[in-house]
Amino acid sequence: MTKKTIYLASPYGFSNQWRTKLLPEFVSNLKKLGAEVWEPFARNNQIDFTQPGWAYKVAMADLQDVKESDAIFAIVNGTPPDEGVMVELGAAIALGKPTFLFRDDFRKCTDSEDYPLNLMLFSGLPPEDWQNSFYTSIDEITNPDKALFKWLKDS
Repeated sequence: MTKKTIYLASPYGFSNQWRTKLLPEFVSNLKKLGAEVWEPFARNNQIDFTQPGWAYKVAMADLQDVKESDAIFAIVNGTPPDEGVMVELGAAIALGKPTFLFRDDFRKCTDSEDYPLNLMLFSGLPPEDWQNSFYTSIDEITNPDKALFKWLKDS
């Protein structure tokens, strides 16, 4: 049986502190569920950032990973959330990928009474019981009652 791949969309790789303290916990929890995790900051280390055109190569590599992954797990903290994460999330939703959102940021950035973020971000989640695909703590990632666990176990 082949492992399902999850693209981990996150702004946490831009800071050394976040990359070493926050990202490993997300990757570890997703791997505990049996997923292969595609974390773009780790996957793009093979690109030579001193060469002209590096940014385009990174963007295209990330987009290709979104296309080839089985699902996306997007960290959507911030007001607004990171622009790159939003583009990756939009691409995944447009491609019909299973979508899982993580937000432990208590601030709201929405006009909706129903959703804590821009309503378009929820278009990739089921209309009923979308909360099962929305994570508000790191411990919830491995919760067997949540959608990600069920999706990974449903082969």
